[in-house]
Amino acid sequence: MNRLANRILRFSAWLALVGVESASADNWRPPPGATIQIQYTGATIETGVVADIYNLDLFETPPELIAALHAQGRRVICYLSVGTLEDWRPDVAAFLPDVVGDAYPGWPGERWLDLRAIDRLVPAMTGRLDLAKAKRCDGIDPDNLDGYETATGFPLSSADTVAFMRWLSGAARGRGLGIGLKNGADLWPDLADAVDWVLIEDCAAQGWCGVMKQARAAGLAVFQVEYTDAGLDWQDVCRKAAEMGFSAILKNRKLDSYRVGCRE
Repeated sequence: MNRLANRILRFSAWLALVGVESASADNWRPPPGATIQIQYTGATIETGVVADIYNLDLFETPPELIAALHAQGRRVICYLSVGTLEDWRPDVAAFLPDVVGDAYPGWPGERWLDLRAIDRLVPAMTGRLDLAKAKRCDGIDPDNLDGYETATGFPLSSADTVAFMRWLSGAARGRGLGIGLKNGADLWPDLADAVDWVLIEDCAAQGWCGVMKQARAAGLAVFQVEYTDAGLDWQDVCRKAAEMGFSAILKNRKLDSYRVGCRE
């Protein structure tokens, strides 16, 4: 048995010990081909965008807006950073000092988290999942899982991230929430059964979209997000996305209400 498989088995036993559910038959999973809008900035959320799913900030989105989108037949994915701590979030005091590492370059007030210390992160992260459930989010979009690729202040490995995501998946699904994989193409093989969709950014700009055809082949929706500053031929991007079965949108990097889909 390889080291990752052994770690996952041991971690599964720990999950059983603490009583975390590994999955729920009731958690939401978006259908392939569903359309998506992402908006995290701007004075107001533009609800007139024609999209099946809205991806909005967990903390800044009021439950009344989620209820209004549900009334329109939309689903809501709630965004949260799980790999970093943002010091402007209202639950910052819930994170123990020893799990907070180096600064995230380019983002003042944001620092990496030690994803190895799952037991130390459980209280804060479950609080966020409980908030997502209370607001009636349909799923969560966990961001910043790539700490093992950079300097965080901790000796993180991809196996640490896989173990953390498997815990997070069980905790989210146990609350009826779907969970996505944000980028993480190299994590996919070990998380294929633990996520309900995949969201990838800049894959056309960086030339790696084809890697995630395996997620679409496994029956998951794949949401492809490209950005206006990359200077892409949008019609070509849409043609290739359609061939792979991806749902592609073009956004401003600041993730305001601007959106161009492939069906417009």
